Amino acid sequence: MRLFLCEKPSQGRDIAKVLGATRRGDGCLIGTETTVTWCIGHLLETASPEAYGEQFKSWSLDHLPIIPAQWMVEVKPKTAAQFKVIKRLLSEASAVVIATDADREGEMIARELLELCKYRGPVQRLWLSALNEASIRNALSSLKSGQETFLLYHSALARSRADWLIGMNLSRLFTLLGRRAGYDGVLSVGRVQTPTLRLVVDRDRAIASFVSVPYWEVEVHLSSMGQPFIASWLPPSSGQDEAGRCLQQALAIQAIQEISSGKTATVLSLQTERFREPPPLPFDLSTLQEVCSRKLGLGVQETLNIAQALYETHKATTYPRSDCRYLPESMFNEVPAVFDALLKTDPALQPTFGRLDRSLHSRVWNDAKVTAHHGIIPTTEPANLARMSEQERQVYELIRSHYLAQFLPHHEFDRTQVELECGGERLTTVGKQILIQGWKGLLYENTEEDEPSQKSQVLHVLQQGTQCAVNDVELKSMRTAAPKPLTEGDLIKAMKNVAKLVNDPRLKQKLRDTTGIGTEATRAGIIKGLIDHGYLLKKKRALMASAAAHTLIEAVPAAVADPGMTAIWEQALDEIEAGRLTLDAFVAKQANWIAQLVEHCGALTLAVPVEAGPTCPICNVSMRRRKGKSGPFWSCSHYPDCKGTVPIRKDTRRS
Repeated sequence: MRLFLCEKPSQGRDIAKVLGATRRGDGCLIGTETTVTWCIGHLLETASPEAYGEQFKSWSLDHLPIIPAQWMVEVKPKTAAQFKVIKRLLSEASAVVIATDADREGEMIARELLELCKYRGPVQRLWLSALNEASIRNALSSLKSGQETFLLYHSALARSRADWLIGMNLSRLFTLLGRRAGYDGVLSVGRVQTPTLRLVVDRDRAIASFVSVPYWEVEVHLSSMGQPFIASWLPPSSGQDEAGRCLQQALAIQAIQEISSGKTATVLSLQTERFREPPPLPFDLSTLQEVCSRKLGLGVQETLNIAQALYETHKATTYPRSDCRYLPESMFNEVPAVFDALLKTDPALQPTFGRLDRSLHSRVWNDAKVTAHHGIIPTTEPANLARMSEQERQVYELIRSHYLAQFLPHHEFDRTQVELECGGERLTTVGKQILIQGWKGLLYENTEEDEPSQKSQVLHVLQQGTQCAVNDVELKSMRTAAPKPLTEGDLIKAMKNVAKLVNDPRLKQKLRDTTGIGTEATRAGIIKGLIDHGYLLKKKRALMASAAAHTLIEAVPAAVADPGMTAIWEQALDEIEAGRLTLDAFVAKQANWIAQLVEHCGALTLAVPVEAGPTCPICNVSMRRRKGKSGPFWSCSHYPDCKGTVPIRKDTRRS
């Protein structure tokens, strides 16, 4: 019997249908010579510290570090019944096809079961990019050898063991140090979560330390041959800051007087440059999460759940946890089938299809840039829009539009930069003339840094020496603005592009702007975990770090919270996958590093973190836990200016 081992029941049903395995069994579907079964995510988990010794049941600095000599896994109690099913089927199987998700974690879900159940037979790998029937049949006709993806398993094990070593040891260490300082909460530390938290803490600090500075702009309304346009005054170099802003009001007022008395402005120079913007590529998961956060207000976990539903339930789009935005050149042959499916799904697209050029071969078709997965695109089978929720449909339409944009021309425009002189003062203006709307007629993406007040001006009547009438001069009083709080989409982008935040030139070079914190599959879960544990507070779309989070980031060694170092660890996992680094060498290095940290940090004294409380009913800011004669209570963090209090119910007090 050949056994297909899937990741989820829905995935198992889709594959079983194609294989003709339709008879229901206990936790499986049975065919003539084939059986399909499934996990329910991870059926196994790395054993807890107490499994390695009774002494680890209690938390003590004397018992740290905890470094297993022989790693153990345990069956999750909630899914023990399905584990028994798989164990029995593996004992009967003559061959196994791993059909879990085509990624690092999917490989681990299957391989850890094979190892625990001591399966020693032949193994093949089904590598799926979509769960529609055509994609399943295509993948079944080109099964990979088990050896081809085996190192993915070692990469996942390395990730799992490194996470365990850091999480179990450092969470106990800093929680115990916190208790020594009088804090009775848990200070959780994670290999990925702590550097992610650091990104938000750093932004909070930048906002808190920001000092707003006034500056002044002079806007000049001009016209030439009846065409009005707006120019901006250029302050002299001696009167501007590094961003080119005028910080002296008197200087701006003097400029207004000179310009007003000048009556006309003369064009000194004029330079026009043509730009061609290619259509944006299809989405990878991080970019989809970022765009859905910005445009639709969706959380990153919400976006992942929707993308997973579009893939699994609706069969409308391809594998969502992709880290790639390109498509294999062979998939260009599937364009007619995708188009037909899209039209059957939504006949209202007919006018749009009349503008598409199916022969266009955009930059998206590039074998050299395709990783284990390709960009997220529509499948070759029609979907049912009526069965989608409103949010599912919105995300689906974003994915669809980015695919269709590949068959529209580049967006082309002329950008004109003009310098003028008036009353001895220099002015500048920018104009833009769209020549070919191209893909922007279907999908608007802000892909260039336009000047907000001048981006839509057309300046084709201007030439060098042209005299322009001064119609009005306006002084604008401005203030520099603090950085904005991060949203979930911003945080996903920062996690992915962490190299931009790394100061060490050697690390920056090594990262090459490609490696980030976490993976496409894990980033949403990391952010959700930080929110669920109270480290991140969410107000509308903005994320802020709690007081405990600030204390933790201040206390942990720099390397533990360094986004650049975490990205290097992720790169090491890629090295394991490529066979250039062994699992044992990586874990040994991590264990040694943990032992050094425990020894170094054991004598630290932590500042007691302030527990994040409810919002003050008077002034709408976060409250802090305080002790009074009658016990603890919540007090406004603006005390004594605000004396708002909220009682703490007995059943919520910490013992």
